[in-house]
Amino acid sequence: MSVWDQIVGQKAAVAVFEAAARAARNLREAGSDDAALARQMAHAWLITGPAGAGRSVAALAFAAALQCEDPQTPGCGQCPECKRVLKGTHPDVKVVTTERLIIKIEEIASLVTLAQQAPAGGKWRVILMEDADRMVERSSNLLLKAIEEPPPRTVWLLCTTQPGDVLPTIRSRCRHLSLVTPSVEEVTQLLVEREGIAPETARRAAAMSQSHIGVAKSLARDPAELERRRKILLSATTTSSVGEAALLAQKLVEAAKADASKRAEEKDQQELAQLRRSLGYDQEGTRLPPALKAQETALKADQKRRATRYLRDSLDRVLLNLLGFYRDVYLLQCGAQVPVINLDLEETLVKLAQGSSAARTLTRIDAIRKARQRLEANVTPLLTMEAMMMDLRQ
Repeated sequence: MSVWDQIVGQKAAVAVFEAAARAARNLREAGSDDAALARQMAHAWLITGPAGAGRSVAALAFAAALQCEDPQTPGCGQCPECKRVLKGTHPDVKVVTTERLIIKIEEIASLVTLAQQAPAGGKWRVILMEDADRMVERSSNLLLKAIEEPPPRTVWLLCTTQPGDVLPTIRSRCRHLSLVTPSVEEVTQLLVEREGIAPETARRAAAMSQSHIGVAKSLARDPAELERRRKILLSATTTSSVGEAALLAQKLVEAAKADASKRAEEKDQQELAQLRRSLGYDQEGTRLPPALKAQETALKADQKRRATRYLRDSLDRVLLNLLGFYRDVYLLQCGAQVPVINLDLEETLVKLAQGSSAARTLTRIDAIRKARQRLEANVTPLLTMEAMMMDLRQ
């Protein structure tokens, strides 16, 4: 099984990556000097695509192919180099992920320093940045300087949703590769073949997730998650009064906070325990001296930022589900011959489509999109959800 087999529904992108990896291997085998490598190899890639399309998976597969030892097929997935990259243990492949709202400038500075170092294995030093859009302008400018004059054996892989998420100056210095949303059939096949999920369950999960692979796996494995999603959609489409709208908005935010807290709690405790052990104060009840307290305070601040991102991610998933629901309503009102996403709510969809106009549905869709924009702009979640629910009322 090659590294490319992990990528779902991206044949065009895989072909580009394979060709680039093969060209890089040929350059090395031909004994090209660093100047030739710099001229012919794209040292910065901007990999974009919708959420759930597998940007990071594709980028990691490309990183493995660049390090691959197979003389015939770069990205064999079987050689020690490929396996180390996929396991996250390769010394020349740095994967940068963040669970906070932004990537700190200190993190970018360390990456710039790392990029100047020659690869230990003599092939390529690959720096893969997930969520490259989470850099502030100062951090982006620092990264720009590193991309403008890259070392000949360093490759940057920047992943984000759309090209406009990064500075135009960074875009202009990157080779852009855009991924597409996988089809429902492709995601269904993935769930059946790799996850062992029943075909009917897999297809329903793939449709409801709007082909988001991670969400599809969650819906297929967890009936409780499926039921929670269904209840939220039904509640949002039956709210009529101002009071009901405000109450539902509050419930949605509280549920998202509980979900974020559950995700973060265990990780927070592990990180604090690890920090105390590293400082030699791991016994329960032992207080850190003032000179070391700042490190614990900084860690807790990072954890708070991570919890904020978890909250917004949870609410954004609710908003995407609502967008999918009203998309179905609108298509029914227009008579489009397109399969609906929400297969378990077809009766509700038909009833709502008959009881309102297409113009009203578009107004609701616009309200959901505004809510997503407000969350992205750091507007208070409760105010954002309340404003949206007022517009969604029946």
